[in-house]
Amino acid sequence: MRPFRALLLVTLLVAASVAAFAPTGLTAAHPTPAAAPVTGNITGKDVLALSGAAYYLINGTGGPAFAANGTQVGNFTYYASVAGTNTTGISITPSEGAIDNFTGVRAQLSVGAVAETLTIDVEFTSVYQTANVSTNVTYVVTVVQPYVLTLNLISQSTSTIEGFVLNVYLDGTPIGTLSIPTLTAHQSYTATFQYATLGLSSGEHTFTVSLSNEHGLVTFPGGTTSYSQTFWVPGAPPSYTLWYLAGAVAFFGAIFIFVTRVAARRRNPSKKS
Repeated sequence: MRPFRALLLVTLLVAASVAAFAPTGLTAAHPTPAAAPVTGNITGKDVLALSGAAYYLINGTGGPAFAANGTQVGNFTYYASVAGTNTTGISITPSEGAIDNFTGVRAQLSVGAVAETLTIDVEFTSVYQTANVSTNVTYVVTVVQPYVLTLNLISQSTSTIEGFVLNVYLDGTPIGTLSIPTLTAHQSYTATFQYATLGLSSGEHTFTVSLSNEHGLVTFPGGTTSYSQTFWVPGAPPSYTLWYLAGAVAFFGAIFIFVTRVAARRRNPSKKS
């Protein structure tokens, strides 16, 4: 072997050995944990009365705006819209904004005077530096003609009565509250409660309200402290389809028998004697 080639081979072997055993001074980089997926939710009533309003909690998390330990490091925003057959008089406010530290946003949905099915659509967007991830969540709300309870209240006091809340019951079950404002001395006040539902069973139902906690300072007409209103929900109209079918079968059966007999007479004429 020539001296030059031998020297080159020795140099390469020494360099490889040094590279194998010498500390690099650097550690391998660990991959960044994948961010949790963007999720969101809408919480609130799924049935509203005509021209009614209600608050909905819009909240979400995940995506690049949140570190692996759950700390928010970026921006998490939402944009809300409402779709329906007739969107006249329909709005959701605020329709967009930021969600910070999982607190959520209370947005008010106001509906119109048309019975229909509405869909709240919320786009959640999670942003940090150049990363941007979005997702959409929907929530269905049905607008219905409500059952209406009307109350006449009379202040029996000679002084002002602070506002109070009445509990409303349907067939003995609490279904909501009715806020009564401040009443002046001997004032008469009419309150209206609307109960929105997708339907009640057929038969008799009763709204009940009590003023027992007002200690006689406020009464219903006639001085009573309780009031009930009964109403009737009709059942589904009877179906006559089965009777129509039975009638049709009997009718065509009678025709068939008649035609059969006529045909038999024609085939077998009576002989003359």
